[in-house]
Amino acid sequence: MSAKPSREDAAFRARFEAGEVPPSEFRHREHLRLAYIYLCENPTETANETMKHSLKKFLKKNGVPESKYHETLTYSWIQAVRYFMMKAGSTNSFDEFIEVDDRLLETDIMLTHYGRDTLFSERARTELVKPDIEPIPQYI
Repeated sequence: MSAKPSREDAAFRARFEAGEVPPSEFRHREHLRLAYIYLCENPTETANETMKHSLKKFLKKNGVPESKYHETLTYSWIQAVRYFMMKAGSTNSFDEFIEVDDRLLETDIMLTHYGRDTLFSERARTELVKPDIEPIPQYI
């Protein structure tokens, strides 16, 4: 895989990490973009830890209770983005990556892997819960 973030992606990361992205501008697509950037620069587990740290800092900066952080969703989306990045091959930006296959933009895609009750349980919010319907694909 030779995915790279664009200058615009790097600027977005810098703005996000500096606390300059308001919650109203950090939706699903922006979560995916940040995951893509971290995965371009790091192995999967490091990207996951970086994402976790950044999201918790974002919540704190914006006065949102840390209990809004969702461990299972964060990990699962990192895994999904990594899988699609491996399939996409060489990309030079998040926009280029998402143009290859935009299925990640479907916010309910995780419900093909998790039952609703499982995914939105308190346990899944606070600790990693494995999929109970179908594993998240791994690129081999």
